[in-house]
Amino acid sequence: MAGKAIGEFSFKAITITYSPGPAGSVLDQVNWEGTAKEFGTVFGTATYVGGSKDGTFTACWVAYLDNGEQLSGIGSGTYESSGKHHWRTRHVIHISDGTSIVNEGEIDLATRSWTGKNFENS
Repeated sequence: MAGKAIGEFSFKAITITYSPGPAGSVLDQVNWEGTAKEFGTVFGTATYVGGSKDGTFTACWVAYLDNGEQLSGIGSGTYESSGKHHWRTRHVIHISDGTSIVNEGEIDLATRSWTGKNFENS
């Protein structure tokens, strides 16, 4: 369950690759870059599987903090259609420092953006 909000994030899609997935599905792999409060500059790759309306995804992230440190994270979650070419996302990210966060956002195809909030994982 999501706890206290710890900040917002804003990512842009850099590249998108499609490949065959399990049971005739299509894997959609997107490289993202942007910023997240408390995490500085963030780069990541998310792999989405499912249909155009909903599905699951996994993600690998690296954050370059303002103090010069670096953290990595691995997450998994779900997405669901929230309108024409918009998807609501929710995933839990397990961070290399031993903590985890809940990430809730919205992907907008027209702007190639993924924005939202991070929460404490309670």
